[in-house]
Amino acid sequence: MSSLTTVVLDNGGSTIKAGAVGDDGHDLGVRLIPNAVIRSKGDRTTYVGHEIDQCRDFSSLHSRLPFEKGYLVDWDAQKAVWDGLFSTEVLSVNAPESSLVITEPYFNLPNIQDVYDQFVFEEYEFHSYHRCPPAAMIPYGSLFTADSVGTPECALIVDSGFSFTHVVPMINHQIQWHAVKRIGVGGKLLTNQLKEVVSYRQWNMMDETYIMNHAKESCCYVSTQFIADLETCRSKPKQNPIVMEYLLPNFSLNRGGEIRPPGYELTPTDQVLLMENERFAIPELLFRPDDIGLEQTGLPGTIAASIAVFPEDLQGMFWANIGVIGGNTKFPGFHERLMTELRSLAPVDFDIQIFKSDDPVTESCRSALSFVRHPDFPNHLVTRTDYLECGSNATRRKFGQWQTGESSQNGEKSKATRQDDIEPRLTRKPSRARMRTNTSSSSRRR
Repeated sequence: MSSLTTVVLDNGGSTIKAGAVGDDGHDLGVRLIPNAVIRSKGDRTTYVGHEIDQCRDFSSLHSRLPFEKGYLVDWDAQKAVWDGLFSTEVLSVNAPESSLVITEPYFNLPNIQDVYDQFVFEEYEFHSYHRCPPAAMIPYGSLFTADSVGTPECALIVDSGFSFTHVVPMINHQIQWHAVKRIGVGGKLLTNQLKEVVSYRQWNMMDETYIMNHAKESCCYVSTQFIADLETCRSKPKQNPIVMEYLLPNFSLNRGGEIRPPGYELTPTDQVLLMENERFAIPELLFRPDDIGLEQTGLPGTIAASIAVFPEDLQGMFWANIGVIGGNTKFPGFHERLMTELRSLAPVDFDIQIFKSDDPVTESCRSALSFVRHPDFPNHLVTRTDYLECGSNATRRKFGQWQTGESSQNGEKSKATRQDDIEPRLTRKPSRARMRTNTSSSSRRR
């Protein structure tokens, strides 16, 4: 199996990060492909995945996304994107002579996992494949090896992606599912919130998801002094250093959206979007989801709650090895704000260190490419022969199940389910209702 070409797909809700490792061990780099079937209203053309590069009019794009609420549900759209991805136009994959490494959502449903297996082995007939969440690949990459110390035994991955933000603790490369936390804030929610705010205050942009997503990525930042920045915008509206002018696209001139360059003189055809407190109020939802009514803890509190699940002698290792990946971590000021708030939540005698990637969007894919070159990689694969013999039971045994807390190596139980962690749950106090019932029963016996 080591002589096979291995295809790597970080199959995200917004984009697919794709790469391949040849039989000589060299990878072909990482390509970003929209994971959507897109219909352009301007030129009345449908673009599937990688074909979006041919589009010239990005106004009023309608996207059909395979993912809904974080799970892959539209398999027809997904197959259309994968067909183009495996074609000679992109990766030129010969599936029967290739292996596949693909990521799946955290807490993926068993029925959806079975469909993954069917598509890989029955539809495309890959020789073998491995399926896992994105964070499971990170220990094989270079995120934690910046200081040449090596991958730590205990690490905590913050994966802030398109649909959700997950806090994923790991011990010896194994996800500790009982301590994984989810926040219902992702890039999709931030873009939709920006569309609503801008449509209420300035232009009607409710149908311009593509343009507003670009405006979000170009203009927004995480404020380290939120109240002070808010007061600055209130006291001097439209005349303060926070205000930024975003030029909306002009497709008649074949010009995309951009921040207004210094010294640029506006023409009568230019449409300007003023980004003021929206620049920092939108990313603030990662730290304060209750600003829009979500009854959830922000990212720093969620990290602290996840670490608190573990024994005290392990907590210091998690605080000292926090890695952040995902597109939302690219906002300027994100790491500084996260460090400031975590320092106030962590015990005084614990050191905090946040590891950031040069490209957090492709970090999982690049780590997966390193995983393919690992000597132990063939032991993690399920072959098509195994699948035809045992069905999806073969993948469940090899990849493990988050519902039972099993690891992805030979179906062994995770270290987090050892006996000393189970005993406290067996000795918990009875509920108040049971206490009242027992008290009334004893009084009647008297």
